[in-house]
Amino acid sequence: MEWARATVTPTGPAEAVSEEPWATVWRLPVADGTVFVKECHGRWHFEAGLTAAVAARNPGVTVEVLAADPARARLVLADAGVPLVELGNPPELWCEVLPRYAELQRTETAHADEHVTAGVPDLRLVGLPAEYEWFLSLTLPLGSDDVARLRAFAPEYARLSAELAAAGTPATVQHDDLHHRNVFRGRHGLRVLDWGDTSIAHPFFSAVVTFRFLEEHNVLDPLDPWFTRVRDAYLEPWGHGRVEEFTLAQRVGIFAHAVAWARCRAALTPAQQDDFDEGYPVILRRALARIDA
Repeated sequence: MEWARATVTPTGPAEAVSEEPWATVWRLPVADGTVFVKECHGRWHFEAGLTAAVAARNPGVTVEVLAADPARARLVLADAGVPLVELGNPPELWCEVLPRYAELQRTETAHADEHVTAGVPDLRLVGLPAEYEWFLSLTLPLGSDDVARLRAFAPEYARLSAELAAAGTPATVQHDDLHHRNVFRGRHGLRVLDWGDTSIAHPFFSAVVTFRFLEEHNVLDPLDPWFTRVRDAYLEPWGHGRVEEFTLAQRVGIFAHAVAWARCRAALTPAQQDDFDEGYPVILRRALARIDA
C-alpha cells in the first residue's frame, strides 16, 4: 500500500473491498473522491500490465490507470462510477459501449503476440482443438452422460474452429467477462474494468458473456430484438457481412469460455475449486446446449 501512497495522497485508511484468489482490491479515499488499488495474484499476474497497456492505447474505453507496476502486478485505478448492474443492465448502454470496445480490439490486434509473451492466456483458434482435448482430460462437475456428449463433440469442434479461422479475423484481446458488473458508468462515461479473464482469441467471443447476462439478468428471450441491436452495434466497427461469422463465433466461443474457466479452476486449491464449482456447471450446461445448435 505504500507504493500506492506514493502515487496519490490518501485522506484516510485503505479498506479491502474484494479478496479473491485472483486479486485483492482496496478502496482508498483521496481529496477529490476515491481510488482503488488492485493486486493481482498467481496466474492472473498478467492483468496489471495488460490493463495499463490497453488503457494507454485506448483512452476513454477502459478505467483510467493512475499508476501501474506490472512486475509486482499492482494497479492504482480511478473511480469509474457505478456498475451497469446497479442501473438494471440497460441494453441501450451496451449499444454505446460495445462499438468502442470493438475499436479497442481492433487496435490491439497488432499487439496480440506481445500480450501472449506477457502472460495473457492464448486461446487462438489454431490451438483450440488441443485446448478442448485438455479440457476433456479433466474431472468435470458433470454427469457421465454429459461428459460423453462433450467427448463426442470433439471432432466437430475442431471442424468449427477451422471454419471460423478461415474467416480471417485476427486474434486480439478478448475480455471474456464482459458483463453488467464489469462495465461502469461515471462522470466520464462508460468504462470497461477487470481484465483478469482476458485471453488472446477471436474477438467475437466477447459477446458470449454479454449475451448470457442480458438473457439471465434482464430475462430477455433469445429472440428478443435487443440481441440483434446489440450485435449490430458491436459489429459496426468490424464492417459489413459479419453476421454469419458472429453466429459461428458464439458457438465456438462458448466452449472456449468453458475451457478458460477450466484453466482458472486448475490454478485453484481444492477448497477454492469447491467454491468455483458452484458456478462452473452453469457455464458447462450452456456449452452443452450448443452442441446440437
